[in-house]
Amino acid sequence: MNDVMVWFVIAFGLLIAELMTGTFYLLMVAIGCAVGGMVALTGAGLPLQLVSGAGIGIAATMVLRRTRWGQKRLNADAAENRDVILDIGEVVQVHDWREGTAHVRYRGCRWDATLEPGATQRPGAQVIKAIRGSTLIVAPVP
Repeated sequence: MNDVMVWFVIAFGLLIAELMTGTFYLLMVAIGCAVGGMVALTGAGLPLQLVSGAGIGIAATMVLRRTRWGQKRLNADAAENRDVILDIGEVVQVHDWREGTAHVRYRGCRWDATLEPGATQRPGAQVIKAIRGSTLIVAPVP
């Protein structure tokens, strides 16, 4: 097989693998391999094929990371994510605060509660903003 066929077979294989994973990253590498194949069609040498294919693959990956499909959600804290903890957004009743903490009954259990930074201490309905261990982070219901 010549260089052109190798590039396009690799690109096609990566495209098939991408369809199985659904991450779009293999698609970006497949685009780089396709560009390497196109450069091989022009008759350029192997070093130029490798540099152009790798350059386009890396550039496409970097562009993908800036889109909504490539954004990593590692910055989002799982303790504050409603998709992870379904209790976030629920309302609890705080009867009194003692030194910045309170004890609340929620789902049949006694929980410790602390205020979200910047929130004011007042008894009454509080919305759960996050859960850290066995402590509810709450804020007054708006």
